[in-house]
Amino acid sequence: MRIGDLADATGVNRRLLRYYEEQGLLRPARLANGYREYSESDVAAVRHIRALLAAGLPTVVIARLLHCVHDEGERLVPSACPGMITELRRERGRVVDAITELQASRRALDTMLASALGQPGDVTDDLD
Repeated sequence: MRIGDLADATGVNRRLLRYYEEQGLLRPARLANGYREYSESDVAAVRHIRALLAAGLPTVVIARLLHCVHDEGERLVPSACPGMITELRRERGRVVDAITELQASRRALDTMLASALGQPGDVTDDLD
């Protein structure tokens, strides 16, 4: 299938599919005329990439782990690949750190908003 067919099958636009290829996440065959030729396994790979991105993994980590996941019905299931647990724990820690930083930013903004509004204490009820 061509890139347009893959885009239709996955709901991912062509530009993003080319980006996945640049990042080494997809490796389509090339026809004599230079066109990319995708297979059904590429449809599954794009689904896996999207699921891993949704989990917060950067593409560089996905490139290392993509071969470690497979479909089990509608679920994406990781296999016991070397380094998988280490990579997932590292990325989980990175996400936890980012959440902590964002919560601190939110508290600082709440304090500034409360001050700007002339209200003592927490203004989150007014913001939600």
